[in-house]
Amino acid sequence: MILTLSFSAETHAQLRFDKQPLTIETKAGQRYAFTVELALDSGQRQQGLMFREKMEPDAGMLFDFDEAREISMWMRNTLIPLDMLFIGEDGTIRHIHAGAVPHSEAIISSEGPVKFVLELNGGEAARRNIAVGDRVLSRQIGNTK
Repeated sequence: MILTLSFSAETHAQLRFDKQPLTIETKAGQRYAFTVELALDSGQRQQGLMFREKMEPDAGMLFDFDEAREISMWMRNTLIPLDMLFIGEDGTIRHIHAGAVPHSEAIISSEGPVKFVLELNGGEAARRNIAVGDRVLSRQIGNTK
């Protein structure tokens, strides 16, 4: 007997993610509010935004890696283009990889030690003039109440 397993978006969407408000404050003084899902454990970080067909413009996912280190990400099974903001322990954006390509297995590096990665819809960083050096404020990062 041959057993065939098929995996669909429903199969992989079983993990639950808590949500939290998050604000990005640019050096120019602009403030952008988002509601982000939190990827806090290894299962959540592995699943991330895989198999999502869309995401609201003011939504995202914040990955917490527990300690600052070099982070590598990829887009396997991710259906929507993303901007990846690599964030230091203090909430400062250290690197931005804009327009990560859906389904790509190319490695995307933080280019230095970071503790957090914020994924937004592809193009959001440019649309909102978010840049390296801007600050990300959230309870999860620990720099706001």
